[in-house]
Amino acid sequence: MEQKEVTVNTNKIFEGKIINLRVEEVKLPNGKVTTREIVEHPGGVSIVAVNEEGKILLVKQYRKPAEESLLEIPAGKLEKGEDPLICAKRELLEETGYEASFIKHLITFYTTPGFSNEKMYLYFAKDLKKYTAQPDEDEFLELYEYTPEELWEMILQNQIKDSKTIIGILYYLKMRSSL
Repeated sequence: MEQKEVTVNTNKIFEGKIINLRVEEVKLPNGKVTTREIVEHPGGVSIVAVNEEGKILLVKQYRKPAEESLLEIPAGKLEKGEDPLICAKRELLEETGYEASFIKHLITFYTTPGFSNEKMYLYFAKDLKKYTAQPDEDEFLELYEYTPEELWEMILQNQIKDSKTIIGILYYLKMRSSL
């Protein structure tokens, strides 16, 4: 039986460019009332892009909340009402300069369901053609290519710390023979 929390009251705290924050008063299954702080996010896409040499494209960028530069698979935020596939194609070109002849949705997951409603749509891309990267004006990215084996070792050595990237690489390692 599903244990559901019923919203009693909602208080919008902040509305921003990327996220909104609301505090909800909820009634728990046992009848008690408590609060939940919820970050609203429009969702995003991430792409495991594999080139003709079998290497996976990663971008390195400084992430202020983490206070460090992270290696990540290409990714980006969905615009309001945007189809995730269109967003994945756009973000792949913007961040890496590549377009894919083949792109396929793999899985959808919540990034941090304890406090956010953000959904991440994970895609696989291959048959890549190089163009020019077109990052947003506030994005400063470096492009890298790694073999799946190198990435596995980097995960084990805690050199890759971004969850969507770890999920994408592990999914690819497990499923690559069928992709």
